[in-house]
Order: sequence, then C-alpha cells, then structure tokens
Amino acid sequence: MPGGGKVIDVRKLIILAAAGLVLTSAAPARAAGSSLAEPSAVTSGRAEPPAEFGSDWDDPRTAAPAIAKPATRSCTTTVVEHAFAGYDPYVSSYAPTCRGPWSKVVLRLDGNVKGRQYDRLGWLTIGGVEVFKTSTPEPSPDGITWSVEKDVTAYASLLKSPQAVRMYLGNTVDDTYTGVLNIKVSLTFYAGLARTADDVLPLADQGREGPDLTGTVRVAANTERLLAEVYATGSGGGCEEFWYLTAPSATGYSCPADPGPYREVQVLLDGEVAGIAAPFPHVYTGGWSNPFLWYVVPAPRAFDIRPISYDLTPYLGKLTDGAAHRVAVRVVGVPAGQSGWDTPINFLGWRDHGSARVTGGLLAARLSPLTNEVTGATGEVRTRGGHAFTATGYLRTSHGVRTSSVTQRVSNRSTHTWGTGENPDALDATWTDDATSVLGGKVTHLAQRFAVDGSITVGADNRLTTRMRMSDVRGPVTDTFTGEASWQLDVPRDQRHATATTQERYRIAGRYDKTIRTVNGTVL
Repeated sequence: MPGGGKVIDVRKLIILAAAGLVLTSAAPARAAGSSLAEPSAVTSGRAEPPAEFGSDWDDPRTAAPAIAKPATRSCTTTVVEHAFAGYDPYVSSYAPTCRGPWSKVVLRLDGNVKGRQYDRLGWLTIGGVEVFKTSTPEPSPDGITWSVEKDVTAYASLLKSPQAVRMYLGNTVDDTYTGVLNIKVSLTFYAGLARTADDVLPLADQGREGPDLTGTVRVAANTERLLAEVYATGSGGGCEEFWYLTAPSATGYSCPADPGPYREVQVLLDGEVAGIAAPFPHVYTGGWSNPFLWYVVPAPRAFDIRPISYDLTPYLGKLTDGAAHRVAVRVVGVPAGQSGWDTPINFLGWRDHGSARVTGGLLAARLSPLTNEVTGATGEVRTRGGHAFTATGYLRTSHGVRTSSVTQRVSNRSTHTWGTGENPDALDATWTDDATSVLGGKVTHLAQRFAVDGSITVGADNRLTTRMRMSDVRGPVTDTFTGEASWQLDVPRDQRHATATTQERYRIAGRYDKTIRTVNGTVL
C-alpha cells in the first residue's frame, strides 16, 4: 500500500459489513438488497454544510421527476400500514373501493425510521403478483423520512377485484439495531381510460429446481401478446450480493466464483430459453463499505427496483392450448450450490377480444453461444461476456395473421483490480442490454447501458475512502451518481469524522435535467 500503514482485507470488510458487524457513527456499513417523490425543497436551513457528519442529515431523495398525474378525479386507498420490526410478512387485503375506469394508478410508499439500522430489502405482492420491490435508506439517530412513487397502471386489471396483500421487509430490532421501519403504502387511482393488460398473472406451482425458480403459467386461449417481468436481485448477504465483484477461485479473492462475475437472467418455457437479459448491478444504501456515500442520495434504482421485461409473444402459438406450461428463471454464472438470487416472475397478457382462441406457432428461435472470457491472476481479473437471442412466431387472430419477433443482445466487460489484502479494491464495469420487439409491424426498442466505476481504499492513516461513479441509461433516460466518502476505522463511534460529497444528475433527453448535490448529508 502506497505510503505504508495497516494492511486490511477490504473485501472481507465488505462481507463483515453485510453481516452488520462493521459499525459507523449511525448504522452498520452493510450492503442490503426509481422514482422517489422528492421531499420539500426546503432543506436544513444551514447556511453552510457541516464540516463532517453529525447525528442528523437531510431526508433521502433523488433527482428523478415526480410521476405525471392526470388532472382528473382521484381516489386513494391504503394497502399497507405497519411498523416492520421482525421477519414475518405483513398480511392484509385489498378491496376495489375506487370506482373505475382508471387512466393511471400510482403506488406511494411513505417511510420513517430513526436510530441505528441496516438497509433492508423488501417486496409487495397483490394477488400473488409482485408489484413493487425496494430497499430502505439507513437512518440517522435523529430520524429520517422518505417516500417512493411507482406507476403501477400496468397492473390495473388485477386491481378490479379483491386481492390478498403481502409485504415483506425483514428487520432486526434489538438493543443494538434500534430502527423500526414505519411504512405506509397507498394506491391512488385517477379517472379515465388506459389500455392495459387484460390479465396479470403470478407464477403458479412455484418451487425450486436447484438454483432455478420454477412453476407454471396458464394463459387465456385468446392471448395475442404476452410479457414477463422478473424482479431480479442478488441479495440476502454473501458474495452474490456483490456478484459483479466476484473472481475466479484461483485468484485467491475473498469472493470466489468460477468462472467469474458474468451473470445473466434467463426465462425458460417448457425447458427452452425464451429470453435473456443483463441484471442491473444494484448498490444498496450500505454498499461498498460506506453508508455515508448514500445517506441522502441513493444509487440508481435503490428505492425502486425495476423488473426486467421479456417479450414472450413469439411463443403464444404454443401457449394458448389451455395447458399449464413450465416456466423457469435461471441466473447464469452462479456457482454450483450458491444461493443468493431472488427472481420472482409475473406475466402480463393482452387478449384478442374478437376471437375465442388464437392459434399459431414458433417459426424459429436461436440462442448464440455464450462468450464468457475471464483472464487474469491475483490482483486483476478481466471479463468479457455476452451473446444474442432471437425468436419469431406467428398467430392467427381476428385481425389476420400476425408475425412477432424478438431480438436481444447482452454484454458485459469489466476490469477488477486489487492490492495486498484487497486494498485498494476497484471495479470498472459496463453492461449493455439491447432488446427489439416487432409485433404487427410495430417496433419497440430499448437500449440500456449500466456502468460502475468504483474503488475502496484504506490509507496509511487507517481512513477508509470509497469513490463511486454509477450510470443507468435506459433509452432517453440517463441517471448518473458520483460521490466520495471517508470515515475513520477502529475508533469510537463519535470519532469516525465521516465526510462525503455526492451528486446525482437525472436527464430525459429534451425534456428534463436536474442535479442534486450534497456535502456531509446536507443538500446544496
């Protein structure tokens, strides 16, 4: 390590942080596992930011725009109101008390917590369908509030009838970790008309076959378009929470995975691959050994974990026979016997209302060979991976024979370097996910690019510093986080002397551009 000083295994520090064993001035430095409705523009009122973190900081927020809401009659119903202080799911029921039709449905989570607590990963299901997945901010001793909004109009057909509600947000509360997560989730319905899926279906007969999530789906006989959603997260602690930092076991790195860090989320129908996608490299609010980096502005998607979307329309000719068809969700690259991925899947179906049944077939499907090249030795690993998938099918519908096709291309390039004792520890990685669907001459294209350029270093003065740049590009939307945070190791909590500067810039090409900057927990 330049300049000498204590050698510390930074990778092991991250794992200890994931177990909540590395403490900071307000919370364990743990990685857990968006559209955030902004708090008031009024911040602390301080003329200057403090010289370092104290016992309180500004409430979490992001630079994303608020969800646009129509100027029509609205009605709100609460589906969750609970203090999460354990590991039992909250169970309630939903009743359609807001009269339709609806042009938009907006889910809103309002939360508050104070004291000491890790970040937590949670989910909400309605009628067995996962409609929202989130992680939580880490609190200050004095307390924080935050809110998240999500457009859930796509699930409107599910909300026309009574449904069971379940929310999970497992949380340890004891003499050390005192933060109780007080959560309220509401749905607001806006009057009007919207063309949404006719059917919203959960995975039936759910189980596991090795690491794969498995089950069945039975679609309506007149379904003419079918999408799947997978809320994929490497989570639950352990190395798969940091899958993008794993390295071949021969390198001696403390998070081993053979052949390396390449991961890919696949959907299989009746045993055959029907879709591929690159997972998003989520960083939660205790991530990279430094919660000070994320106290006010989280990493992209931390509070609203977006599902991966797959167009399964080319397969409908095989699925509309009235039978239950086998579904599996597989994460490619996970070492044998290793757990740590959560991959719930939903289905959205649109019907041909002019026919009782559509028929057709799959014309062609091709999965190109996977490139997964991992090179290097102790101290450096380079990865280059990816491949492509195409599928074409046809359907006989009431409006004629319609051909559908899907093309997906995914790739990952990364360079991971580390020093003695994994200090420093750095990653420079990029993922691309390019998907094109053609249905009846209508083309839908989404190009995505995710990037992480970060490092953790412990200096000769025993001060840990994390530097991070993350970007999330989805078509015209670019969400970029940059920041640096430091804190003192091996000292009493009131002597951490933590500091951080962060910035998030959220842009929608030609429509929106906003930046939030913070210094030591104060929004500038």
